[in-house]
Amino acid sequence: MAMMNPCTVYLFHGQGGVCFNMTQMDQISELNTEDFTVAVEPGVTRKTLNNFLRGSGLWFPVDPGADASLCGMAATAASGTNAVRYGTMRQNVLNLRVVLPDGKVLHTAGQNRRPRKSAAGYHLTGLFVGSEGTLGIITQATLRLHGIPEATVAAVCAFSTVKAAVDTVSLFSFSIPEFLDDVMMGACNRYSGLNYPELPTLFLEFHGSEHSVGEQVQATGEIVKSNGGSDFAWAREQEARNQLWTARHNAWEERNPTTDTRQRVAMCASLSPRKLHPTFLLQGYSTDVCVPISRLPEILLETKKDMLESKLTGPIVGHVGDGNFHCLLIHNPADEGGRVAEFAKRLGRRALAMDGTCTGEHGVGLGKRQLLREEVGEVALSTMRQIKAALDPKNLMNPGKVL
Repeated sequence: MAMMNPCTVYLFHGQGGVCFNMTQMDQISELNTEDFTVAVEPGVTRKTLNNFLRGSGLWFPVDPGADASLCGMAATAASGTNAVRYGTMRQNVLNLRVVLPDGKVLHTAGQNRRPRKSAAGYHLTGLFVGSEGTLGIITQATLRLHGIPEATVAAVCAFSTVKAAVDTVSLFSFSIPEFLDDVMMGACNRYSGLNYPELPTLFLEFHGSEHSVGEQVQATGEIVKSNGGSDFAWAREQEARNQLWTARHNAWEERNPTTDTRQRVAMCASLSPRKLHPTFLLQGYSTDVCVPISRLPEILLETKKDMLESKLTGPIVGHVGDGNFHCLLIHNPADEGGRVAEFAKRLGRRALAMDGTCTGEHGVGLGKRQLLREEVGEVALSTMRQIKAALDPKNLMNPGKVL
């Protein structure tokens, strides 16, 4: 790895292990504005790239809600609020440079290649996107960029029920819809000092030309009204839109990474009806699933019921345009950890029973290995193990994860 910028290697004793810190590998290279592509190293984050692109008319829209490493986002097949319009990392990674377990350097689409599509051989780029670090170390990602839309408008509208809000989403396909239940809206209000109605709510964003956005807004307003939604609260200027979405993200994510515990505790306080223990015992547990959009109202209602019956505290939020939603559970692991884990398993199996997946964004990791087996079956799982054994016969890369 001498030809790359320096990375830090940490050695762990006990069970053993090596951890690579590649935050200093922070080069943005090979920007091609005419071809809408850019190559980045692991230390480049989403916000860093978009700041670098300022003034070019281009941006990278995949937004998992955190200022994550772009190569890390490729490794986890990240997506987020904009995925329904611009796709996930799977649709926006064109090539990867990967260091394999034996030290060889692989360019998944060929060295310096960046075509929008290819029918040449196996899709190795797709193999490594979402591999969760089990097959190799990604040291560069070539990404697809998008033009900044001419016009962007955001809106908020509330509904009396979860079903009314989610049913509304299935009737239009031209906005970026984000669902927040009544609990999350309460957290947003208390944590960010807002005064939105504490009801099931849709955050909507419209991108396009001035004319097309106007048409989208009008059509969406008619649909929302017919489903009993409230009048829109609009945000047209960048600052107003940022305030709206920042409230959404801050309801879970800490504002300052250097004070992680305090900020997470502040979030816990905004959600939990209980008083905080002075030693900050409350923790957050986040899990997600994804189902066909036609099954989304059903699974949301069943999940809400399950959460109430399990006496668990936490909101439900979702990128409902593609059927993906998250449960963010606030709990004391000493007396609720078991109930939270069982709830997460039930949620995953509920999604599988509705022809969905046990995780739309968060990945398998350690916690959903059994659910992966139930989802894909033994033949598919065996095929994955064969691929893992072929690339990593000594099981060096994230052993025990996924498989």
